[in-house]
Amino acid sequence: MKHFITLLCAAILLNSCNSSSQNKTVSKTSPEPYAKTISAESLKKNLYTYASDEFEGRGTGEPGQKKAVEFLKNFYIAHEIPSPIAEGNYFQKVPSSFLPTGTKDSENVLAYIKGSEKPDEILVISAHLDHIGVSSNGAINNGADDDGSGTVAILEIAKAFKAAEKAGHEPKRTILFLHVTAEEIGLQGSKYYTDVEPIFPLEHTVTDLNIDMIGRVDDKHKDGKNYLYLIGSDKLSKELHEVSEAVNKKYVNLELDYTYNDENDPNRFYYRSDHYNFAKNNIPVIFYFNGTHEDYHRPSDTPDKINYPFLETRTRLVFYTAWELANRENRVKLD
Repeated sequence: MKHFITLLCAAILLNSCNSSSQNKTVSKTSPEPYAKTISAESLKKNLYTYASDEFEGRGTGEPGQKKAVEFLKNFYIAHEIPSPIAEGNYFQKVPSSFLPTGTKDSENVLAYIKGSEKPDEILVISAHLDHIGVSSNGAINNGADDDGSGTVAILEIAKAFKAAEKAGHEPKRTILFLHVTAEEIGLQGSKYYTDVEPIFPLEHTVTDLNIDMIGRVDDKHKDGKNYLYLIGSDKLSKELHEVSEAVNKKYVNLELDYTYNDENDPNRFYYRSDHYNFAKNNIPVIFYFNGTHEDYHRPSDTPDKINYPFLETRTRLVFYTAWELANRENRVKLD
């Protein structure tokens, strides 16, 4: 009996140690501590700079847009997030010969975190860095929501993944943070990346998560509940849609509105942002969007009108989704 009790106590102790070890492992690999680094305060600070008059509406090829790309480059350098192009070179030149007549040379901005186990599989998180510049009457179109909100969201997501990497939890797959230019004049920056100079092979690109306007509330959602329109999540991969839904329910529980995902929707938003250049190459996509509002493409699209608590939660949703896609065993299946 004494021998039995000794064995029983040992078994209980071993089980307790295993449970403790498992709990510790789960805690370490949870994305939640890193999601908490994404804050409304930081988003607001960056957006008030990025959508300031100093950047002159970020018109493609114009001086304000050049200031914008320098701001993005300096952010990545400050946070020790490298470029996949070459050390210190974060700019992918988009030449004027590729752009509409009269447009000056411009740049996409690229940064990345290399995957630990599947570095040749690439998850892209994209947003456009440009806006419509200065109106003929001299008014500056700051583009705080379009797409300053998506731009600063990517910066926060990159910072969160870098914090995880520094803690020893780098993603299994490589994550490319892609800021594309010339969206407002025909999705040209993303088209240049996909059609002319993909830094990573498109056949190894598993998904594009595209963020274009996620800082405001449209007329349909004035009830105060946080929401996002999702477009394209089920177009090429039902599995991607299922992953997206599961991640949302587990972590943030936003209202996901699929109104604009309808093939018959007259707005045709699926074809109107940078994810489409990935989708046309059979890469699964999700387009995150808050809908249009009265300040769309007007000088009144300013940073004081952004709902920063909503922006924080929406950014965290994209981060959680990216975490799952970057770390799951298999890439999502293409239907």
